[in-house]
Amino acid sequence: MILQVGVKAFLKNKEGKYLLLKRSSDKYKGTKGSWDIVGGRIDPGTKLKENLIREIGEETQLPLLSEPRLIHAQDIILDGERHVVRLTYAANTDGEPILDISENVEYKWLTAQEMKEQEDLDVYVEEILSKGMLE
Repeated sequence: MILQVGVKAFLKNKEGKYLLLKRSSDKYKGTKGSWDIVGGRIDPGTKLKENLIREIGEETQLPLLSEPRLIHAQDIILDGERHVVRLTYAANTDGEPILDISENVEYKWLTAQEMKEQEDLDVYVEEILSKGMLE
C-alpha cells in the first residue's frame, strides 16, 4: 500500500467567505464531488506549511496571510492500494484567485453555511463542515 499525505486549506477572505474551487473533470475523474478547497499532495522532505503555500500558489496565486491552523485530519483509503492522510487547515487570504485551469475551472466565495448547501461538494469537505470543525 502506498502512503500519501495531502494538505488542504479553507481560505477565508476579508468578507468572511471561503474559497471553493471546481475541479477540472478532465484531470479529476472519479472524485467524490467536483467542488473542493485548495490543496494537494506534499513533496516528501518539505514542511507541511511550505507545501500548503506551494499548492495555494499553484492553484490560485493567492497569498497566505495568516498562520495556517490545523482543523482536521482524515484517513482516505482508496482502492486498497493507496492510503491518503489529508490534513486540512484554515487560513486567511486576500484578492481574487487566478486559476490554473488545467486543475480548476471555476471558483466561488461562500460562507460556511452556503458551502454546506453547495451541490456536488467534495465528500471530505462535507464531512468537516458537518462536524462543525470550521467554526
